[in-house]
Amino acid sequence: MKFPLLVIAVTLALAGCANTWEGVKEDSSKAYNSTKETIHEATE
Repeated sequence: MKFPLLVIAVTLALAGCANTWEGVKEDSSKAYNSTKETIHEATE
């Protein structure tokens, strides 16, 4: 009985980490693009 619960717990943990990682990548991309645009506008 413990093994199936462990499998379910690990699956949920990995799915949560994957969603978190996607969020981190998205936020980093937005910050990079915003900084790039700001620098471009400042140097015009």
